[in-house]
Amino acid sequence: MTSVGSSILSALGAGSGIDTASLVSSLVSATREPKEGAITSRQSLNSSRISALASAISSLDTFADALTEVLSGAAYTGTPNSNDTSIASVSLLNGGSPAGLPAQLTVDQLATARVISSGVSAGASGSTVVGTGSITITTASGQTATIAIDSTNNSFSGLASAINAADLGVTARVVTDAQGTRLVFKGATGAANDFSVDVTADDGGSVLAGLGWSGTDSATMSSSSAPQNAKITLDGVAYEYASNTIDDAISYLRIDLNKASPGTTVTLSMTQPTAGLSDLLKEFVDAYNTLMKALNTATAAGADSSSAGVLSGVSSVRDMKRQLAAMSSTPLASTGTYRTLADIGVTTNRDGTLSLDTDRLASAMESDPEGVTNMVNPKTSSAANPGLAKLMDSVRDNIEKDDGPLKLAQERYDSLSGDFTAQLEKLDEQMANYETHLTTIYAAMETRLSALKATQSYLEQQIEVWNNSDS
Repeated sequence: MTSVGSSILSALGAGSGIDTASLVSSLVSATREPKEGAITSRQSLNSSRISALASAISSLDTFADALTEVLSGAAYTGTPNSNDTSIASVSLLNGGSPAGLPAQLTVDQLATARVISSGVSAGASGSTVVGTGSITITTASGQTATIAIDSTNNSFSGLASAINAADLGVTARVVTDAQGTRLVFKGATGAANDFSVDVTADDGGSVLAGLGWSGTDSATMSSSSAPQNAKITLDGVAYEYASNTIDDAISYLRIDLNKASPGTTVTLSMTQPTAGLSDLLKEFVDAYNTLMKALNTATAAGADSSSAGVLSGVSSVRDMKRQLAAMSSTPLASTGTYRTLADIGVTTNRDGTLSLDTDRLASAMESDPEGVTNMVNPKTSSAANPGLAKLMDSVRDNIEKDDGPLKLAQERYDSLSGDFTAQLEKLDEQMANYETHLTTIYAAMETRLSALKATQSYLEQQIEVWNNSDS
């Protein structure tokens, strides 16, 4: 692309014999390069720091999440069991391990829902017209939805879709069998979840007109199931629930009631963990050291700037390493002989990495296996007994908090990235102006030199004429 300066020179004519375009280009380059180099060097370092901080945070998140997942898995918590899954089955909920097992359960009654169905419309299908008007569904809790039935939804299928879209806790489905087609309504399980249906039909003889139900069966609508609560007895105490899925009878344990069987006792229990705590701690130390060594490399001072780590001198990363290194001495339990990782042989080295004294760990496990297990992986985490996973999560959350050093450093480097881009754009503008300025100066010089050369040529011609006339 032709520059403004070279265009000026071309227009005026380079009569001096000096390559002023090349001279201007060289002068602009000589001015630009040190400034541009300084900016791009700082820009490159800043970009590397942004990338390294993002990588460090990602690695920390991966480590913390993996630790939580491993410790909450069946290998370290055990597996819940029911000795009769046809009556009740169990599964773990996230957040901890069930306490108080084994427990004795009797399922006296399942939770059921109100189910009502219309009379059979022989020869009909889902697309059969049911009539127009409106249908109002009212739940026992007082929620109401009125649905207009017109030419867009006046079929069995259209009406069912409209009822489901009302999202009132009452669903509808179209059932077609050898007898014909009917509309079936179903509410939520539980004694408090009954409902009624009120209809206003444009045609008193339509199918729609017969869909009303307010607690009494009729020739066109009948109930096949009444709403009731599930009734169980757990360790001798009677309870009622609106659902057959129970999450709060035993902490961190879901109980699914499958069949009522009064008088039959089901035993709910937990198997022992299959994975050893010693293996877990070895894996924890190895994974932790991988993370810490990467941080050490990134923050290494180096002999000079070229050999220093990309995060050398970044105080927020030093703070991150400090918080991680403190984990071995942070209490995981408030009572007992073993309260910290250091107590069972996990200690912090001078470079922040961890070491595991397997002999000391073995001695602790032999002396108090339950105490060590509850310290590292308690059944229920608390402020006084957080366990290793919760401690890791709290350290991670503190490192990554919005007003913490790490997040502030990220924001600062992101801001600098924009500043460097703006500086380069400004330098481009300055250099363009500088080139124009130099070109104007050298163009004026060209004009003067051309005039002088013309005068010189004239004088030389005159001298030659004089000399020739004298001879």
